[in-house]
Amino acid sequence: MEKGPFSVEWLAQSSRGGAREMSGECQGFPTSPSVPTDPPRDGEAAERSSPGHEAEPGGGTVPGRSRTKFSAAQLQELERSFREQRYIGAGEKRRLAAVLNLSQSQIKTWFQNRRMKFKRQTQDAR
Repeated sequence: MEKGPFSVEWLAQSSRGGAREMSGECQGFPTSPSVPTDPPRDGEAAERSSPGHEAEPGGGTVPGRSRTKFSAAQLQELERSFREQRYIGAGEKRRLAAVLNLSQSQIKTWFQNRRMKFKRQTQDAR
């Protein structure tokens, strides 16, 4: 069977970093794991961090992004925008990300978390 573009084997190869020759396979499945087992190095984590990211002292042992410490000015602008509209649009998300020097993912996540906080507050008030 020919392994053309967008076949399961081709996609698996693409996700591992390239179109290398598929040798040592049994019935079309790779013999090596498709997920790297090495933990990220400290330098790699530092390269992925963005402004506003600092490690929280005494935090969990789960590797990955550290908790974002928003400045008072960032929180003020985010809260102002949330009061105007609870669901942020793409244009406003881009604008806030540029103005606050944060990523669009951080803005999106902040709004998701803020909506959950709002929901808890309104349910507790009943």
